[in-house]
Amino acid sequence: MVKCLIFDCDGTLVDSEFLCNLGLEIGLRNYGIESSATTMMEKYRGGKLADIFRSIEKEYNVVLKQDFVSEYRELVDQLFEKELNPCEGVPEFLNQNTLSKCVASSGPIQKINKALEITDLKKYFGDNVFSSYEINSWKPDPEIFLHAAEKMGFYPDECLVIEDSMKGIESGLAAGMKTILFDPMGLYGNFNEVQRIDKMNKLDAIIAAYNT
Repeated sequence: MVKCLIFDCDGTLVDSEFLCNLGLEIGLRNYGIESSATTMMEKYRGGKLADIFRSIEKEYNVVLKQDFVSEYRELVDQLFEKELNPCEGVPEFLNQNTLSKCVASSGPIQKINKALEITDLKKYFGDNVFSSYEINSWKPDPEIFLHAAEKMGFYPDECLVIEDSMKGIESGLAAGMKTILFDPMGLYGNFNEVQRIDKMNKLDAIIAAYNT
């Protein structure tokens, strides 16, 4: 039975993946690197930021300045303020769903909360927001989901994870949780390991099937 919903944030609740990578695209131009936000979004989806930066340094043979991270985050904050929206169908689903719910994301807690506040989704989660930075463990390791379940007071098999990245899917499965791939753009082709939805309202039928 599903008693608790655990949502990823970027690309699942809020349409932030492109904006995060647009900030990266803009920042990397200072290093003579021309890589589109779309390309990087496909390449780095669901990855830990520090790992992404190391990958960029290796691929382009550059050393990013010490203040690159802070400048990048400030730029993303500005993009969020101007352009961030909830993913289609998310507010409607959260408004009518009565199950316990939380957010478990690889991003810093301040970034998660800001994204939820800008999109007016924070009211659905309150303080039930959990970050990999709090426990020093990142997807695809299962710890962030196990941590969220423990804090919420549920067993892993009572939780349903909703994720948009392969790292997140691996994390949910490794945690022993029911796991759903949210793939509104059909990015992942044939993928039979978990159920897939392209619209958030399709969660209702999945939850009902688990709970009958």
